[in-house]
Amino acid sequence: MGKGEATRERILYMAARLAAREGLEGLSLAQLADSLGVSKSGLFAHFRSKQELQLETLRAFSTRFIAEVLRPAFAQPRGLPRLRAVFANWTRRTLDRSFPGGCLFMAASIELDDREGPARDFLVQSMRDLLGLLSRTARLAVDEGHLRKDLDCDQFAFEEYGILLGLNHALRLLRDPNAERRARDAFDGLIRASISRS
Repeated sequence: MGKGEATRERILYMAARLAAREGLEGLSLAQLADSLGVSKSGLFAHFRSKQELQLETLRAFSTRFIAEVLRPAFAQPRGLPRLRAVFANWTRRTLDRSFPGGCLFMAASIELDDREGPARDFLVQSMRDLLGLLSRTARLAVDEGHLRKDLDCDQFAFEEYGILLGLNHALRLLRDPNAERRARDAFDGLIRASISRS
């Protein structure tokens, strides 16, 4: 990786941290420059506009999310081990105190839900891809015989994502000290309900 690429990666990592806490709209070039100890003009050498910075910040977070959450999970055996690893890794990412503000995808989802533009388009496609991946992971667990054959895998993905959204909300807004336990209990309940009809 060249010096320019390393600098850009450093900028985007800091931008994602700030955006998770302040929102993408709250992501100012001045604040970012101060946090990095560089000039605003130095940032403009990497990004032509605030909109480009927002989009690239989401892209960089997506790359990091894949590396930290999905890739290690998909190294696990197919079926329940992989399904549980995705949830555990995503939960760990949400709880990561070195990344104030939690999951940028979830923070941006609230901020961008009614706002048109490239950042929203990227986020919508990323979330659809993630829901599809959760559904396919559940389907593999069905194929492995770990979950019941008539399971609605899209519904499973919807409910798993709902638990993760709830975790983020309980942590960030409500500051519920039991949020992690509640999320894990809810996911365990979803697994149990997906194994048998009782």
